[in-house]
Formats: sequence, structure tokens, C-alpha cells
Amino acid sequence: MSKEIPYKIYLEESEMPKAWYNLRADMKKKPAPLLNPGTHKPMTAEELSVVFCDELVKQELDNDTKFYEIPQEIRDFYKMYRPSPLVRAYCLEKKLGTPAHIYYKFEGNNTSGSHKLNSAIAQAYYAKKQGLKGVTTETGAGQWGTALSMACSYFDLDCKVFMVKVSYEQKPFRREVMRTYGASVTPSPSETTNVGKKILAEHPGTTGSLGCAISEAVEVAVGTPGYRYVLGSVLNQVLLHQSVIGLETKAALDKYGIKADIVIGCAGGGSNLGGLIAPFMGEKLRGEADYRIIAVEPASCPSLTRGVYAYDFCDTGMVCPLAKMYTLGSDFIPAPNHAGGLRYHGMSSILSELYDQGLMEARSVKQTEVFEAAETFARVEGILPAPESSHAIKAAIDEALKCKETGEEKNIVFGLTGTGYFDMVAYEKFHDGKMDDYIPTDEELAKFRARLPKVD
Repeated sequence: MSKEIPYKIYLEESEMPKAWYNLRADMKKKPAPLLNPGTHKPMTAEELSVVFCDELVKQELDNDTKFYEIPQEIRDFYKMYRPSPLVRAYCLEKKLGTPAHIYYKFEGNNTSGSHKLNSAIAQAYYAKKQGLKGVTTETGAGQWGTALSMACSYFDLDCKVFMVKVSYEQKPFRREVMRTYGASVTPSPSETTNVGKKILAEHPGTTGSLGCAISEAVEVAVGTPGYRYVLGSVLNQVLLHQSVIGLETKAALDKYGIKADIVIGCAGGGSNLGGLIAPFMGEKLRGEADYRIIAVEPASCPSLTRGVYAYDFCDTGMVCPLAKMYTLGSDFIPAPNHAGGLRYHGMSSILSELYDQGLMEARSVKQTEVFEAAETFARVEGILPAPESSHAIKAAIDEALKCKETGEEKNIVFGLTGTGYFDMVAYEKFHDGKMDDYIPTDEELAKFRARLPKVD
């Protein structure tokens, strides 16, 4: 190779993507449309605009436009923390004794501590452009709520966040960052909404889930004039905005003549994974190159590896549209694991369709194994990773060790979605030996699957 590969590969500001890439445009078989839960007919733009911003509805429904120009105001905001570095994990490679080359795209260099800001600023921009007063949302681990509160503060929008109760209790400082940026934060499920009261009545003492929080946020958005709901993952529009991650990653690799062999991302609703793999999957779909693409999810919430591909509600309260996706059932509430951002019952329709076609792999990993990998990484790479990101770290280490056995010199790329400095309760439980590995039984999952909506 003609160029020596540095520890950190940075793009110049002028090399930043000027357009988001819409992966659906290269999919021969498109993701199934969202359905109206009452009529089971495809949702129209008019129906969706009651919940979402008009421009975001357009992006959500557009399966054909390959590139969306990033508005200059968003690009200017991106410059505060982008382009983010692609890091060669030399120290981790040495620790593992592997011939593999390991790279990670680090998205934690902003106050929100994660990749979520890439879509938050876009959604806040379109809400402001539409003349709205504010937005509502949900957040699991807190990264999305933090990112959205930052974006809303930038555009002087009100921000109402429903935070999954287990994370609200485990991560009080994440909550306070949101409040610092002016957001109101409510633990979900709560007594402040009708759907929250219903969920609490049916599941007394529940620690909540992303599905619960989504239901509450949608109820408030629809019932409050001048507000719309915005979502941090799952939806097509979010994966579109997050494609900036993969576009930068691909450009950085190309700059040094590096061809990725394996691309790995953690998988909750799909925002990070979908954004990271977008240009790589695009090449695969077009027959220009081939990659192994691996989605990694928690064993306690295994939507891809143990779910079913079917239409289901996007939320626990059953007020949102139906999406065809790999799902555990909309009323499935996972054990209170410490990867709050991965506690979602379903998966992006785009990623679900790609997985169903066999274009990507999926694996589930246990919580204690994830934190073992996180600790290994932190000790040699100098970054304390978020529990969500650590799922990808675990798989990357596993693949690197396979290369050690075979002697293969593969290029492994994974997404380091953010930092874990607000996750110290989780690290404490791991270090004290108080972390468990709860995995739902087949009988439990069958019970939730039986309640899936019947769609012809």
C-alpha cells in the first residue's frame, strides 16, 4: 500500500458529504409500506403529516430519489463535530494478536455523545422551517433525547422527551443534560398520558420500553397544536440522515485504498447500523462489491435473530402505523438491560427487508459478554464505549479472533456509536458481579407473537 495508515483518518471539511444517500433507491425489492392500522391500506402523506413534519413525510415515503441534498444550515451545524474520525484500532489489534485490521467510526465527539445528532438537527431544522412551536419524542438510553434537546435549543424549538423509565432512573445525569438544553423530560410510561396510564394498569411496576415511550410522545404531539413527533431510529427518514456516517466511512477508507471485508453495527431500531452500512450495501445491491454485514443485538431483545417478519405496531400503545419488520411483538417489554438504546421490539423496515433477502447477517450477544468486550476496548483504545456500541465491539473482537485462528488479514469496520460516561451504573454492576444475562424463553416470545395484528 502506498500510504501509511494513520491512527485516525480524517476527511477535510470540503470532503464532507453534501447529500444523504437513500439506500432504498438501489433496492430492487423495496421495504413494505407503512399501513393505516384501521384500514390496513398504505399510509398517505396526508395521514402521516398529522404526526410528522411535511418534509420528513416526503423523505419517509420516497423510495426512488437516490440523493437528498443536505441543506446548508444543517451542513454548517455538522461542521461543529463532523467529519468524525475513522480510527485504526492498532492497540486492540496488538492486544488480540490478530492479523486483522480493525477500524471504528467514532461518533461520540459531540455533547450528545452519539451519532443521534446527525438526524436530530435535520428533524429540528424541518420542524422550524415548517413554523412549528415544538416537537415530542422518546429516548431509550438518552442519547437521542440529548441530541434532540441540543438541536431544538439551536433552532429555538420546545422539546418534550419521554424517557424509558429504567434509563430515567439509571441515568439521571443524561436527563439533566437534556434539561440543560431546555427540554422537559418525563419517565415513561407515565400518568401524564392516556396510553401511559393504560400501560401502567396492564403492566404495574414496568420499567418501560421504547415502544411505550413512542406511544406517549405521539399522543402528546397529535393532541398539542403546533407540535409534531420526531423519532430517533427505525424510520426511513432517520436512516437517510444517518447515511452521513457510512458515506464518511467509505470516503475515508477509499482515501487510503482500503477495502472493507466486514462491516459491523449494533442494532436496536436501526439508525446507526443503517447509516453505517448504507454505501457498502448500495455497492452490494448494485453488484459492484461484496461485504459481510453483521447486525448485533442484545440477547434480551433479539428482534432479528428470534423475531418474525410481519406487520406490527411501531409502538406498545398501538397508536402508530403498522410496519412490516422483524418484531418480537409490540407489547414485548424486554428485561431492564443496560443498553437502553437497543430495547426496541422491532427493526427498521429497510434493514428487515435486507435481512430477509439474506443480504446481511445478525447475531445476538449476552449482556455480560458485551461489557467484557467494552472493558477490553476501553483499556487499550482509551475510550469508554456506550453499552450499545459495545455490542459491535464484541462482534468485531470475535471476528478478529477468527482471523487469528485462520491467519486471514481481513479489514473489519465497526460503528462506535458513542461514549458510555453516563452508563456508570451499568459498569458498576458489571464490576460488582451483579449483572445478569436474562434471555426470553421461546414460550414467552410465542405469547407476544400470538398477539400480532392480522394483516392480509
